[in-house]
Amino acid sequence: MLLSKLLHPRAQPAEITATPSRNFTNSSEYDDPQCRRRSSASREFCVIGTRRQKMSGDLVAVWDVALSDGVHRIEFEHGTTTGKRIIYIDGKEVIKRDWMFKLVGKETFHVGGTNTKATINIDAVSGFAYEYTLEINGQSLKKYMENRSKVTSTWLLNLDGIDCRVVLEKDTMDIWCNGQKMETAGEFVDDGTETHFTLGDHDCCIKAMSSGKRRDGIIHMLLLDGMEISESE
Repeated sequence: MLLSKLLHPRAQPAEITATPSRNFTNSSEYDDPQCRRRSSASREFCVIGTRRQKMSGDLVAVWDVALSDGVHRIEFEHGTTTGKRIIYIDGKEVIKRDWMFKLVGKETFHVGGTNTKATINIDAVSGFAYEYTLEINGQSLKKYMENRSKVTSTWLLNLDGIDCRVVLEKDTMDIWCNGQKMETAGEFVDDGTETHFTLGDHDCCIKAMSSGKRRDGIIHMLLLDGMEISESE
């Protein structure tokens, strides 16, 4: 299989973030007092001024969520006059509700090929101001990030001109590359284990071995054609 068919070219760094809001107070194009109230009250989570915001005026939050199968963009539209709620994942509409009389509450859905559970919480701050927070697998973003860094390893590399994002799930030893779960073969060796897979015409191996330190435990190393690739932070 050609590498260009195997790998998705739009890999992104491993991170989970709530995109901060932008201040358009001095811009006549976004001179909407209601939008400004929402953004100032929930500055950590509200996004004003993206392309879809210009179209509908109701986009209030955007998150980029890194899972094993890739980085997914979650967008949330909330109409505070109509009660409308729309959720997009990677630009595709997955939930749409019109005329919700209760403006606060939550919406639960699933993200990516790993079918990861996500929940958007809508809370009133004061008056017409609302705060929007995202939970992954029942955990806050901060807690999820902390736990994820312990159970996964991620490597970013450019292979034959294509950006690759390789993710190892340490608990299952599943390996993902640019949204595709890889076929692997594992074996025991003198200093630990080796999990082999291929990327195009390249031989890859993730070695698991003891660090020799109780605090660090098992360490994982990615080898590409026998050369070590540094793990991304």
